[in-house]
Amino acid sequence: MKFSLVSVAAVLAISASSASAVMPRSAIIGTQQKASRRRSGRHAAATSTSRDVLNDALRLDGEESHHGVSRAVSLFNLRGGDDDGAGGLMQTLKVGSYFGLWYALNIVYNILNKKLLNILPAPLTVGSIQLLIGSLYSMLLWGTKIRAAPQLTAEGRDKVTKVGFYHSAGQLLSMMSLGAGPVSFTHIVKALEPFFSAAVSVVVFGKRMKPQVYASLIPVVGGVSYACLKELSFSWLAFWSAMGSNLAFALRAVVSKSAMTPSTGENITSTNLFGLVTIYSFIISIPIFLIGEGRSFPGLWSAAIGGEGGKTAMEMVKAIIISGLFHYLNNEVMYLALGNVHPVTLAVGNTLKRVFIIVASVLVFHNPVTKQAAIGSAVGIGGVLVYSLTKQYYEKLEAMEKEA
Repeated sequence: MKFSLVSVAAVLAISASSASAVMPRSAIIGTQQKASRRRSGRHAAATSTSRDVLNDALRLDGEESHHGVSRAVSLFNLRGGDDDGAGGLMQTLKVGSYFGLWYALNIVYNILNKKLLNILPAPLTVGSIQLLIGSLYSMLLWGTKIRAAPQLTAEGRDKVTKVGFYHSAGQLLSMMSLGAGPVSFTHIVKALEPFFSAAVSVVVFGKRMKPQVYASLIPVVGGVSYACLKELSFSWLAFWSAMGSNLAFALRAVVSKSAMTPSTGENITSTNLFGLVTIYSFIISIPIFLIGEGRSFPGLWSAAIGGEGGKTAMEMVKAIIISGLFHYLNNEVMYLALGNVHPVTLAVGNTLKRVFIIVASVLVFHNPVTKQAAIGSAVGIGGVLVYSLTKQYYEKLEAMEKEA
């Protein structure tokens, strides 16, 4: 019942987003002009910086990037109403509801996913089916015209294929990590995402940040390393799968830059691009799960429906479908949050989200956590917050220097 209520709330939030997406262009422009006149210079600068975060909408766990795409911003920059009084209160309530729903969906997804993998230890197959469910959901929205359907050019298909490859790799590796170890352990390791993002930014873009920003990554790496050093449920498969997922998602964010351009096609909003990427990711995942688990899956399925859990085939099918919906809706609601907050707020929110997931998983699955693991996790996750704030600070300074 609780999961059903969350699902209804998620659909309502996403429907609201879809309604905004199909507003007449004149209404969108009028709303933006009205909001623009009411913003102070400081708020306008914060909005400009927020656009860099929106371009990273493909990052499921909130990694940072340096993209600039106005078309994605136009969908989410509808902040009608005053910044104070009733308008300000409504905006606060809206943002709070987005974050609350994002947290709830993310926590429930991780818990449902782990329970499913405990019964059916086929992470590649389950992960691929989840991508299929997200693909069908997107096509349903486009087919019913709730959301304007995207049209890809030949160049756009090449771009989306590349993004889809890294998204598929990241999703399947994350599933492998969750299947091989506790949810808390996977998210401790995934706290290293900023480290991989910084490394990929240097290697691929040749973009270097201030030494102070790199120094802020030291507690992230140190904290995670300390937490994993004597982790009671340490698993090399879970560790390297999570590390591989970090790398895949960092590379996905890099190649997604080229996909959010007019040459990709028409109606390429953040949510539409994610839908396209999900479809391509599913297609790419098909040979992977067939090679990896094609022969073993029938036996694993038979064991799951005839094991101690006493699950029927229909119950297993429903569990997989629900986990797939939560996976996709979690990311859809994340986009709504991304379009309504300052990057610093997003960084704080994403850090807190990871804490909630770890705590919730420990409470649900009763995984033992050593004092060392708790201290290391706190240092590592706190380091992610410090890194985000430091990076934001120096990016703002660089922007002010360019304007001067």
